Amino acid sequence: MSRSSQQNYLDRLLAPSSASEATDQAEQVHSTSTVGSPLLSRANALERLASGKLKQVTQVSLDPSRCRVWTGNARNYAALTLDHCRELIDSIIAEGGQKVPALVRKLKNDPSFDYEIIYGTRRHWSITWLRANNYPDFTFLAEVRDIDDEAAFRVADLENRSRKDITVIERAKNYAAALEQHYEGRQDRMAERLKISKPLLSKMVAFAKVSDNILSAFHKPEEVSLRQGYALAQATSVESAERRVSLAASTIVKQNAEALEAGQGPMPTAAIFSRLFAAASETPAAEKPTRQILYQGKPLITVLYQGKKGMQIKVHSGTGANLEAIVQNFRETLETTDLAGGEHE
Repeated sequence: MSRSSQQNYLDRLLAPSSASEATDQAEQVHSTSTVGSPLLSRANALERLASGKLKQVTQVSLDPSRCRVWTGNARNYAALTLDHCRELIDSIIAEGGQKVPALVRKLKNDPSFDYEIIYGTRRHWSITWLRANNYPDFTFLAEVRDIDDEAAFRVADLENRSRKDITVIERAKNYAAALEQHYEGRQDRMAERLKISKPLLSKMVAFAKVSDNILSAFHKPEEVSLRQGYALAQATSVESAERRVSLAASTIVKQNAEALEAGQGPMPTAAIFSRLFAAASETPAAEKPTRQILYQGKPLITVLYQGKKGMQIKVHSGTGANLEAIVQNFRETLETTDLAGGEHE
């Protein structure tokens, strides 16, 4: 090395780092790489580690049988199959092992498991399958972090948003559970913590109320959108409608099973929604429209049901009535309705 080259090398080594200092919040990194002096950057990183401003993430290779899935995880682990994970399995084989780590936390006082999986359940399933099918040396690669349940939920949610293989149904159920477990039922607080809109969260929570029996009608749940799911939640919000839709869903499940056994395809998702919405809109004799309130010759308000459990009213659009007229007619409808089952004289 020439004298000038040596000097340039030393100048670079001792030059002050231009990278900004870490904030007081903990950062998680695998290796420290900053602009400027390698020696000073390393010294700064060690100093920040010692001070607690920088938390180094540990990567470990684990036996998947010693890892359990966290109950707050969004993915339905039991629903994973070889078909769901085929692409990932092929990728792991091609790369000679898992390259993208999952996230786990250390368990205490559990003789059956050492770690809990925050996210990366599909990777865990794939490695488990591979170890049982000709690749016994493959291990489960994971990052180890010490985080509480609420932080684990937020981190897992952020990870899952970028993954198309997490269904809206899984996310909705996960959000509804987290709302009670971590945010005391306060949607505004949860929306702020997740940095999502309140209307989006509200629709997710509403969708989560749709029963599993109804959702089982969808042979391909990954095709169900939030818009469709929210509409289904609204359609089944009345108990009688929910019962009819549930019966229709059970029939669809049987028909799909028969079709698959016969070598045919299952009912398309769009057709399933049509069947379920049709079942929701059917009104038995006891629930036939009892009366209508007209506005300029057009139906403005229809009383669909009235009885001991309350009343169901539909307000029609496209009548030309302004808000004042709608409110006035709505008030008159309530004033002339006996919630015990009849109308006032």
